[in-house]
Amino acid sequence: MRAIDVHAHPSTERMMGGCLGKYNEAMSKHYKFEVKYETEEEMAQVFIKADVKGILVGWDAESNTGAEALGNDYLADLERGFPNAFVGAFCGVDPWKGEMAVKEIRRCIKELGMMGVKFQQIAQGFFPNDRRFYPIYEECASLGVPIQFHSGFTGMGAGLPGGAGLKLKYTRPIPYLDDVAADFPNLTIIACHAAWPWQDEMIAVLRHKKNVYNELSGWSPKYFSQALKEEIVGPNQDRFLFGTDYPGLSHDQWLGAFEKYVTNDPKIKEKVFLINAAKLFNIKLD
Repeated sequence: MRAIDVHAHPSTERMMGGCLGKYNEAMSKHYKFEVKYETEEEMAQVFIKADVKGILVGWDAESNTGAEALGNDYLADLERGFPNAFVGAFCGVDPWKGEMAVKEIRRCIKELGMMGVKFQQIAQGFFPNDRRFYPIYEECASLGVPIQFHSGFTGMGAGLPGGAGLKLKYTRPIPYLDDVAADFPNLTIIACHAAWPWQDEMIAVLRHKKNVYNELSGWSPKYFSQALKEEIVGPNQDRFLFGTDYPGLSHDQWLGAFEKYVTNDPKIKEKVFLINAAKLFNIKLD
């Protein structure tokens, strides 16, 4: 395979219409892409034609936004139904659901075979280092599975009055992700996206906390800071992962921009596009 896309949302009506419907207009204007619904088969074919295996990420921000959850069974069925397109899935869990959230994580990992848990703190309205949510992380550490946390900006509500009530403060790397990484040294944490406008903070956390990785989806490499570009080709090249935030960016858009604006070094590209994710998630490469 050409690459492993570690951050892909279903582009189906169930996700783009049901879960994100009220935010679509703002996101399409901000990211300059047309929101369109694909069938499960159509989405799978996009990945197959690109020679990219996707890792799907779930969605449940019901408590804070009132929007319906995607449903983790749906996500697991999508992954299993198209093995030539997808290689894994992270369940979406609403942290405000307390013990129900912990039980859902346990079910998703043990019964559905999912590989980890995904949070979007701006949509879900919570600080990762709030100790009320530590039982969730304890469960993930016990199960030996990683957590994805959104980091930095979001297109949800972008350009709307008050940002549709969504608050950016929840996704700053320091202190929020840094605290969790320190308090749970045996928990693998994946910071999603390039963490703009806090890219330097993200670099500092990566350098200081060995249990933290950074996947670079949702942001064209054209706009990476110089410090981030230097880090990707430098001391932490083993802890950066390719992702698109599909359908926000196409595979060719992201991969082409990386080669043009970051590096065309084949060894670095192989690590970021493929090897780092394969090692982290124990994915066998043919």
